[in-house]
Amino acid sequence: MSSTSPSSTSPQPPDDGVPRPPEVVRRLALLWDPPQPSGRGRRARLTLDDVIGAGTAIADAEGLEGLSMRKVAGRLGVGAMSLYTYVPGRTELLDLMIDRAFAELALPPAAATWRDGLAAYARAHWELFQRHPWILQTNMWRLPLTPSVLDAQECGLRTLVDTGLAERQVVEIVGLLDAFVRGLARSTVAESAEKDASGQSNDEYWTSMSSFWVDHFDPQRYPTMLRIWDAGGFDAEATPFEASLERLLDSVGMAIDRARATSQPGDSSLR
Repeated sequence: MSSTSPSSTSPQPPDDGVPRPPEVVRRLALLWDPPQPSGRGRRARLTLDDVIGAGTAIADAEGLEGLSMRKVAGRLGVGAMSLYTYVPGRTELLDLMIDRAFAELALPPAAATWRDGLAAYARAHWELFQRHPWILQTNMWRLPLTPSVLDAQECGLRTLVDTGLAERQVVEIVGLLDAFVRGLARSTVAESAEKDASGQSNDEYWTSMSSFWVDHFDPQRYPTMLRIWDAGGFDAEATPFEASLERLLDSVGMAIDRARATSQPGDSSLR
């Protein structure tokens, strides 16, 4: 019998006090250090990319409620147990799907001005959520720590970090922009689903509700609403993404102007 115990030959986690639950270690390793094909023996029938692609196709068509390891296996024409050779479970598969989706983002170059860069960053995410609305069904406050997700976050922060804003302001503004894009995207996705289910467009729906304004609306109770209505203030598109984005960027510009007014003159890092 060998005198070497299994514990002495297995890699040991560093003694730095950082918690490393086994499921977290496994989850992160699949994203950042995935196993490579050995190149020996018979070629595998599937690849990890095949599994991610099948999961994404199902989620695009049915949402996350339709995503299961069984359905992914069925789409690939294999038994469900075969998938566990490539990915431990649904949670890890979803991480990989999100990473692949975020890799599609057309992120702005580092040389872009803050306004052009932030606008491009917002539009890229808007378009991503239209292509893959299932992402919005996840907890966006707990996005997985994948390479592509962090690339996107790095890009968003980079657009503002040298504008004169304090670092905390940079984080707050990018977070506000993310929340704006996600919120409007969710409403757009919901409207599209409602239209598909009812066969009625947004304009058609509100036309069908026209009698409310005659039979029930009280102008004395809602004078501000009436004033804005009469002035055409509600004459906007159902999803005014571009107009709202411009107003938000204007506000960011004012915050940057205030920050620059209090900074040292001649600071060449501000752009």
